[in-house]
Amino acid sequence: MVDQLKNPKKQFQLNPNWAQLREQLSSNGFQKQRSNPSETENPNSILGKRKSRSSDDSGDAPPNPLIPTSSDSSVTDVIGMDCEMVGVSSVGNRSALGRVTLVNQWGNVIYDEYVRPVERVVDFRTKISGIRPQHLKKAKDFRVVQKEVAELIKGRILVGHALRNDFKALLLGHQKQDIRDTSEYKHFLREGRSRALRNLATEVLGVEIQNGEHCPIEDARAAMMLYLKHRKEWEKSIKDFARLKEKQKKRKPKKKKRSLRRPASE
Repeated sequence: MVDQLKNPKKQFQLNPNWAQLREQLSSNGFQKQRSNPSETENPNSILGKRKSRSSDDSGDAPPNPLIPTSSDSSVTDVIGMDCEMVGVSSVGNRSALGRVTLVNQWGNVIYDEYVRPVERVVDFRTKISGIRPQHLKKAKDFRVVQKEVAELIKGRILVGHALRNDFKALLLGHQKQDIRDTSEYKHFLREGRSRALRNLATEVLGVEIQNGEHCPIEDARAAMMLYLKHRKEWEKSIKDFARLKEKQKKRKPKKKKRSLRRPASE
């Protein structure tokens, strides 16, 4: 007892296990502190900071130009059209309208209807048209669709590819000055010949279409995007041509009527 009072340090000496635990805790705290990158980073390092790669940078694909960028579904001054045909007549070798789609200048659908032809369908041409028998069971009558389409496109610029085939199927016409046909535009021709819409879409827009069954919505959007991409120069060439024709018309001399002269009497 006397020894303990003389040497008080011995009385309060920690258990060796507690001492070891305290050392471990302090050691862990030191490592955590050192693991903070803001304190351990050397500002004079040759490598410097490594840029953190955002998840958005990896695998970014370019936006698909055929996807509308606006939700506006109004009927604009410019309309894109595409039609799909079915086969009629005894052997199905004559084309009839099976579906017609109209999109506005934003690519949003403003009209899309399956059509029941006047004649019996012999060949649905599903591999290309995508039309099946069930699509035409509740389809609109041809005359109804024809009237509705005529009202929508009247007085508007109409864009499409090989529109002559669509007009023939619809039994409709359109003002020549309001037609923008991507199969006839000079910058889309190759050696003076028209090219397939799928080839133009791949080359000019960088998208693939018509891989298998055709989608008239996709085709109408592709034609519209092709037009919009060249709209400024396309419209300028039309105005220049109209101006040239007007000048030629004014310069054209009027034909003078020749008067028949009687032979002088002897």
